[in-house]
Amino acid sequence: MNRILLVIALFYVCCTIACTKSSLYGPEQYAAQKKIDDSIVSNYIRSKGLEGKFKHVQNNDTIGVYYMVIDTGSTNTLFTSSTQVTVGDTASYINSNGTSETQFYETNIFHPTYTLSSVILGWQVGIPMGTAGGEIRLLIPSRYAYGHYAQPGLGLPENAILDFSIRIYSVTN
Repeated sequence: MNRILLVIALFYVCCTIACTKSSLYGPEQYAAQKKIDDSIVSNYIRSKGLEGKFKHVQNNDTIGVYYMVIDTGSTNTLFTSSTQVTVGDTASYINSNGTSETQFYETNIFHPTYTLSSVILGWQVGIPMGTAGGEIRLLIPSRYAYGHYAQPGLGLPENAILDFSIRIYSVTN
């Protein structure tokens, strides 16, 4: 009987902790982080003298991802959620005051292929701004990347704003 009560008490404590943790990040925190991210991205663009070079991705779902076409490529490209892209990319994250970045990976030695629907939202809306054979640069606020979840395996802090330079080698539908 004591074991059953102990298991029930333990279950209750675990559920309470889990519910408390998940409620720590709600709509108010999301809105506050959005303002912080947007300010950091604006400061970064300004501090690097890139005003007018980045465009804002705007569609029905997503505004906040910035892109710059570095090389237009030579092909008209159609993108869907099942599109596979083979890329070479360099990834950095921008520090909290928007003045510098830290590189956390690079795929110039090998060129991975991803299905567009399986990557972060920032890539899903940003990659279609480029073309096969082209190169783009994306500035992705944390809400379109990993959000408030740190990625220790990549060396990313929570709320990391990402900066990608992406060469699109091929696109397959």
